[in-house]
Amino acid sequence: MELAGKRVALFVEDMYQEQEFWYPYYRMKEAGAKVTVVGTGAKEYHSKIGLAAPGGVAAESVSAADFDAVIVPGGFAPDRMRRNAAMLKLVRDCFTQGKIVAAICHAGWVLVSAGILKGKKATCVSAIKDDVVNAGAIYVDQEFVRDGNLITSRVPDDLPAFCRGIIAALK
Repeated sequence: MELAGKRVALFVEDMYQEQEFWYPYYRMKEAGAKVTVVGTGAKEYHSKIGLAAPGGVAAESVSAADFDAVIVPGGFAPDRMRRNAAMLKLVRDCFTQGKIVAAICHAGWVLVSAGILKGKKATCVSAIKDDVVNAGAIYVDQEFVRDGNLITSRVPDDLPAFCRGIIAALK
């Protein structure tokens, strides 16, 4: 239970990528963290293939003080998440407070909109590489990149390295 006592926010929104939500959800719980699903306020969200995920709590009802880390999964959900001011504020506040902010695949869009990438090494799915670079990041094509409290990965195949990295950073 290497993460006993740690509190992790896991973002969700419609069109989430199944593996990028459920793999970190269960891996963080397995390590002993308290995982809180944070969304935009719906009772339930559906993945790209229709798999339901719990609504959890609305981003407006939590703050960075409630968590040690925030994990943003990919899919097309980040394009919706990046339009939610409360989700962006939570990411920005966690980042500026030195807490772990982790994003995989298209979740880099949330980091772009939160304005936290300037001068940071990061990776993402190749489809949004230009967005990440234009936001000021130094793009690195690796399965896992950690720059301070920022953790990024590219695609579902990178999930083992992504979750290992989050756990190591939270220890």
